Amino acid sequence: MARRNHSLMSDGLKMELAKELGVYETVQNEGWGGVSSRNCGNLVAKAIEYAEKNLQNSTK
Repeated sequence: MARRNHSLMSDGLKMELAKELGVYETVQNEGWGGVSSRNCGNLVAKAIEYAEKNLQNSTK
C-alpha cells in the first residue's frame, strides 16, 4: 500500500507537542521514527485535547 504524505496536524503543532512532551530532541536527532509508540500515542492524545479545547472555545 502506498504511503500518504499528508498530515492532519501542522508541523508546527507536532513540534510544539513534541517539546511539551519532551521528545523534541529525539525528533530532531532521529526523526519521527525514533519516537516510541507510547510517546506517539501521548502526542495524539494531547492533540485531541487541544482540538477539544479549541472546539469548546469556538462554540462559546
